[in-house]
Amino acid sequence: MITVNAAAYDAATQDLDPPLAVVDLDAFDANARDLTRRARGLPIRIASKSVRCRELLERALATPGYAGLLCYSLPEALWLHRCGVSDDLVVAYPTVDHAALRALAADDAARAAVTVMVDSPDHLDAIDAAIGPAHPEIRVALELDVSWRPAPGLHIGTRRSPVFRPRAAQVLASRIVERRGFRLVGMMAYEGQIAGVPDGGRGLEARLVRWIQRRSAAELAQRRGEAVAAVRRVADLEFVNGGGTGSIESTGDDPSVTEIAAGSGLLGPGLFDSYTRFTPKPAALFALPVVRRPTRDIA
Repeated sequence: MITVNAAAYDAATQDLDPPLAVVDLDAFDANARDLTRRARGLPIRIASKSVRCRELLERALATPGYAGLLCYSLPEALWLHRCGVSDDLVVAYPTVDHAALRALAADDAARAAVTVMVDSPDHLDAIDAAIGPAHPEIRVALELDVSWRPAPGLHIGTRRSPVFRPRAAQVLASRIVERRGFRLVGMMAYEGQIAGVPDGGRGLEARLVRWIQRRSAAELAQRRGEAVAAVRRVADLEFVNGGGTGSIESTGDDPSVTEIAAGSGLLGPGLFDSYTRFTPKPAALFALPVVRRPTRDIA
C-alpha cells in the first residue's frame, strides 16, 4: 500500500468541514514527469474523463511532453476550447448531441480545433441529420477496436467499435473520405485489456492477466499497424492515438502510434497500486465526515 502525507493534509484542511478534496501538486507534477518518461518521446494526449478539473488540465498541458486533450464529450470539448485550454481536442466517443453539433458547425475556430469520433457511417448520418447535409467540413477520427479475440467467440477487452479488421477500417475510411463535409484526420485504438487491468500479484489470476496482456500486445502490434497502414492509403492522418496509463510502454513500442492517451496516472488512484510497470504517487484524495463507528473496522 502506498502511503500519503496524512499529517500534512490534516494540517492543511483542519479549518475546513468535509466533504472535501485535496490535490497534492508536488505529487501531480511528479506523476506528470513519470508518464512522459514512460512515453519515451511520444506526446501524451490527456484524457479529460480522468482529470475532471480545468486547472489541472492546464497544469499538465504546460508540462513538456503533453499535447492536446482527449475529451469526454463534445459539449466539454467546446467549453474547453472557448476557455482557451487547448486548440487540439479529440472527442473520445461518438456524439449524437444535436445542440453541440450545431454549435460546432457554427464556429469556424472550434471546427479547426475539435475532432469527433466515428466508427460507422451511421455516425456520419447522425451528424448530417443534426446540422444538415450541406454543413461545413467536420474533422473526424476513426476508432479501431483493439480488444483481443484469441479464438472464435472469445472476446477479451472493451467493445468500443465494430471496426476490428484492417480491411474494415479501410472500407470505413473510404466511406468517410467520399462523404461531403467530413475530413478524416485521425485514428484511435484504446487497449483497455492492457491499460485498465492491474497485473500485479503472484497468484494464478495475476499470472493469467500478465500472459493475456503479453499475447494481446503482440497481436495488437501487428493488427493495429496493418489497420493504420490501410487507412493511410485512403487518408492523410494527422495522428494515431493509442494506449492508456497502464499500457504506455507496450503502446509506445508500436511504430504505428503517434501519440499516447493517459489521464488517471496523473492523479494516481488506488487502482494503480497493483501494477508492476509503474508506481504513481497518490495526488488526489477526498475526505468524508465520519458520524458513526459501529465496529472497529466500519465507519
